[in-house]
Amino acid sequence: MAAYFAFDPNPRTPKKAPPPKSCDSQFHVLGPADKYPVRPGAAYEMPSATWAAALKMHKALGIERGIVVQPTTYGADHAATLDGIAALGPNYRGCANAVVLSEKDDAYIAKLHDGGVRGARFSRQSLGIALTDREMEHSLARVRELGWYAKIQPEANGISENIAPFEKLEIPVLLDHMGRPDPRGGASDPSLAKVVELLKRGNFWVMLSLTEKISKAGAPWDDVIPVARTLIETAPDRVVWASDWPHPVSTKQPPNECDLLEQLYRFAPDEATLKKILVDNPAKFFGFES
Repeated sequence: MAAYFAFDPNPRTPKKAPPPKSCDSQFHVLGPADKYPVRPGAAYEMPSATWAAALKMHKALGIERGIVVQPTTYGADHAATLDGIAALGPNYRGCANAVVLSEKDDAYIAKLHDGGVRGARFSRQSLGIALTDREMEHSLARVRELGWYAKIQPEANGISENIAPFEKLEIPVLLDHMGRPDPRGGASDPSLAKVVELLKRGNFWVMLSLTEKISKAGAPWDDVIPVARTLIETAPDRVVWASDWPHPVSTKQPPNECDLLEQLYRFAPDEATLKKILVDNPAKFFGFES
C-alpha cells in the first residue's frame, strides 16, 4: 500500500460563515483497522479520519449537514460508514460503494437503506474496485429499484473515459469532482464538454470538489474558477459542493478545508447562488428538509 499525505488536523474557520444548513456533499469516515478491517489490496487507509475528526472539521467550517461516502478501503463492508452516519446524527446521510450491490444480499442492502444510505458510488477502477459488465448492469438495476441515485467518480484523466455506462440513465446521477477536466483545455476539454452536455438533460448533477488536484497552476487554483463557473452557469439548480475530506490518495499535503470552502465563494457569483449550492440543491438531491 502506497503512502499518502494525511489531512490537515487543524481546520480553520472561514472569514465569512457559510449559510445555515450548508452541506458537505462528500466526505469519508474511516477508523482503526482492529475495528474496521481494511480489504486486501486497498489503495489506502487513513485510521485517523474518524467521524469525530470529520465533525471537528465541519464545526470549524460552519457546515451542518453532510454525506458520508463509503471509501474503497473497505469494499462492500460498510460498517465504518454506517457507524459514522449514526454517530453524526440526523443531519447526515450516506452513499454506498456500488460493489455492495453485487456482493451483499438484500438484507444487508436494507440495513444500508435503514441506516441512511440513499445512493451508490461507482468508483474509478484505479482504486482497485472494478465491476464486470454484468455486475454493473445488476448494480444499476438495484439502484433504480431502491430509488437511490448513482454517483460517478471520474478516472484520473477525466470522466470522458468512464462515463459511457451511465450516459443513458434516467435516474438521478451525481458526477463527482467537476468531471475532473483539464482546465488548460477550456470549454473544449472532453470531460468538461461531456459534463456540460449531461447537465442539460435534467437528471444529471455535478459536485464541485477536488479543486487542488484538478488545478494545474497550484494554489490559489485560479485556473479552476472558469471550470466551476461554466458548470454553475449551465445548471445552477443542480450543483453541489464537497470537501472530499480526508482527501484520499494525496501525493502532496492536502489543503486546509477552509481554503476549499473559501474557493467556493470565488466560484459563486452572488449570495443567492452560494445558498443554492450549499443549502437548497443538496437539500433537494439528498432529501434533507429545505
